[in-house]
This record gives sequence, structure tokens and C-alpha cells, in this order.
Amino acid sequence: MAPADPRMDEKPTVEDAEQQRAAEPVSNGVAGISEEHRRYLMGRHGSLTLEPVPSMDPADPYNWPRSMKTTNLVLVAFHAMMGTFTAAAILPAFTDIVKDLHIEVQQASYLTSLVIAILGVAPLLWRPLSNIYGRRPIFLISLICSLIGNVGCAKSTSYSTMCLCRAITAFFISPAGAIGSAVVSEMFFKKERATWMGAWTIMVTLGVPVAPFIFGFVALRVDYRWIYWILAIINAAQFILYFFLGPETLYRRDFNFKPSGKRLTSQYFRFGRINPEPIKWQDFIQPLIYFTKPVVLMPAVAYAMVFLWCNIMPTIEIPQIFPERYGFNTQQVGLQFLSFILGSIIGEQLGGRASDWWMNSRQKKTGSAVPPEYRLWLSYLGLALSITGVIVFLVQTYYATTSWNITPLVGTTIGAVGNQIVTTVYITYSVDCFREDAASIGVFVTFVRQIWGFIGPFWFPQLIEAAGMLGTAGVATAMIVVFSLIPTIYLQWRGRNMH
Repeated sequence: MAPADPRMDEKPTVEDAEQQRAAEPVSNGVAGISEEHRRYLMGRHGSLTLEPVPSMDPADPYNWPRSMKTTNLVLVAFHAMMGTFTAAAILPAFTDIVKDLHIEVQQASYLTSLVIAILGVAPLLWRPLSNIYGRRPIFLISLICSLIGNVGCAKSTSYSTMCLCRAITAFFISPAGAIGSAVVSEMFFKKERATWMGAWTIMVTLGVPVAPFIFGFVALRVDYRWIYWILAIINAAQFILYFFLGPETLYRRDFNFKPSGKRLTSQYFRFGRINPEPIKWQDFIQPLIYFTKPVVLMPAVAYAMVFLWCNIMPTIEIPQIFPERYGFNTQQVGLQFLSFILGSIIGEQLGGRASDWWMNSRQKKTGSAVPPEYRLWLSYLGLALSITGVIVFLVQTYYATTSWNITPLVGTTIGAVGNQIVTTVYITYSVDCFREDAASIGVFVTFVRQIWGFIGPFWFPQLIEAAGMLGTAGVATAMIVVFSLIPTIYLQWRGRNMH
């Protein structure tokens, strides 16, 4: 299949372009380029207010047609979703795994916790490799090896073997969940970044509830091992689609380069080193430098805390509490996760498009660049909904002791709305502060989030047993206030001086 040619997009005439160029402000980046370059940008984009400034090369991802950008983002975002999707796939089947492998429920939960931890650590390896050889070959290797890991899980006959195969799958499925932020930054301009960053982040979030929602039916009506077979089939389909429809986004921008070719076949079928710089061992831990950058560390911790309480905690506890308390089967457990899906979709409308509108309208009003901290105003709504959702879920679960009712799921829906708002706002804010290092930021944020998520399942049951549902609601509220709300207030006050 031949890749789309960006020159086939409809363009304004040169006369229209000249008139618009004379009437609109020019960004600082465009001010220093040649007249020929300006004419190219007007012909291709119909505007000179572009940040970052693209080159004159059709292979530059900023110059791709919208259809190509959207297709690639869908593939990468779905790949990112498969990380959390794979981790959560077996949640409704805990009881089946316990019976099959003769283990305890808590041990079964470690099959999920293990994946959560590896999803956070493995991208430290993948980031430098993707910066040298490109995103595309890493994604293709990821899908093939994940397929092998899932087949191994399906054929495992012991708990230890299944743990090993889950670890292999997690390691290889992890790249897109972290460096997807770089792919977004490499294709989309700043003015639209939150909208498209939100498309990536919502898929990461949706992976957690969508998997048990679907596989609850599979575990009940076929066999829980078919969960692994289906995951392997999905990996195979992803590989085929990405091979033909997923071009390379890592691009070395040269404003003096004038290509003669029209097509982008090299973006699909050429594999090799893109960045000539040597790999150093420091590259594998470079994202951890953001522990020293408050404008990235604080949003990462704030987001991780909300994700822990609004996503990880209820998705881990529902499969453990509801079957025992209400006698739910795997299908009934899976249906509970519809509330997370609904809340996440609602939250993305506020965290993505609304976030871009918020920033762009402010820029039009002031006529000058808007500091990234202005975006954080939207996070307060997300934090308020997150706290409300956690409290409603835990309190209503406490009172629903003998028969099921929908009120705890109202809480998970509210919490999911809040979680998705802060996800998009915090990640986009951090990328705005260090756009040139978006891949490292994605790896760092994923590392912090997944480590929090890995630790949680080890102490959630003990906390609930010791403090009760009502006491746990108080602990959750206090932790979100201390680790999320207060740092956000501080960033709005001092963040501009810490970039």
C-alpha cells in the first residue's frame, strides 16, 4: 500500500497565501526563515503562526496530511492502550486462575501487579533505542514479542511460568505507553497538542476498564486462557496494520533541505539508524533527571496519585470484593467496569479539547504567548471530581453490604472523569515545559505512575481491613490533597521560574 502523499492535500492559492501572511502575526520561529520557506508553509498549512516551525520536506511529520497523522496516532494510541489492557485483562478471572493454578486470590492479583511494575520500568530501555533507530522498528518488535509472551501465558501450566510469560509480555508491550507523548509532539503543533495528547492518554486510561469489561464474558463463556489467545491475535493484527499504515515520526529537521521526491516510502520501508549519535549508558537513566525538575516531577506525582486512587484501587478491589460479597461471576464483575469507560470518555472532552480552547482563547485575548501554568486551572476541576469519586465509591461500598446497588459505580464514574481531566492537563503541561524532550517526559511520567500502581495492591487490602472503607476514603482524600492539590497550587505560583 503506497503511503499518502501530502502534496495531494488541497492548498490555498499563492495569492490567498500572500494576503493571509500579510494579515496575520508571525511567530518568532518563522521570523528567521527564508522567503521560500515562508511560501512553502503558507502553501502547505495556510498559516505562519506555527509552533514548532516545520521544514520544507514533505517527510517532516508536521507536514503530513491530517489523515496520515490521525491514522498513525490511532495505531500508537491503541498500542499504548494494550499495555494497561494486557495488565487488566485477567482481573475478572482471578477466581478462575485461583482454581486452575491452586493459588490464593492475593497471588493471582500479583499477575497484574507484576505487569504494572514492568510497564513503568521497561521504557527506560526503549526510549534511547527509539531515539536512535526510530519509533517504528521499536513498535514492530514490541508487537511480535508481545504476541509470543501471550501465547506463552495461554500455554502455561504453573503459576511461576505464567508469571514469567506475563513479565515478557509486559516488557515488550510497554514502549507506546511511554514514548507515545513523543509521537504526538512530533506530529502536532502546540496549539492542538492537548487535544491529540488527550487521544493518547485516554487510550492508556481506557485500557484498564475496557479489558475486564470484555474479558469477563470470555472467561465465563469460553475459558480464561482464551484471554491470552485473544491478546496474541490482537498483537498480530496490530503488527500488520502498523507495518503498512504506521510511518516513522522521528525526524531530523533541516531547514536547508529541499527534497525532490514526493512520496514518503522511506517512512515505511527503510529501517536503520536515524540518529548518528552513539548510545551512552547515561541515556538509559536520562528520564530520571526529571526527579530534579519540579515542573515535571510535581505533575507526575500529582497525576500518579489520582490514577492510583481513581483507577488502580477500584479496579483491583472490585474483582476481590464483589464476587465474595455479592456472588458475582466473571461476566458480572466485568460489567462493573463500564462506569470507568463512561467517566473516562466524558473526562477527555474536558481535559483535551477544552484545554486547547482554554489556552488558545487566552492567547487570542492577550495577543501574546500564554505560560504553560495557565493550563493548570483546569486541573482543579479534575481533582475535585477525583476526590468526590473516591469518597462515593468507598462510602457506598461500605453501606452496600448485603445486596448490590449502582451507587458505588456512580463514584467510579465521577472519579474516572476527574482522573482523565488531570491526566491530559498534567502531561500536556509537562510536555509544554520541555517539548524537545517529550519522549523522556513520557517515560518519566509512566515510571512514576506505574510504580505507584504497582505498590498499591500490596497495601490496599491491609488498609481497608485496618481503617475500613470510611477510613480509607479519608486517607485517599488526604493523599490527593497533599500530593496533588498543594503541588498544583505551588506550580501556578512559582512554576514559571522553574522551567
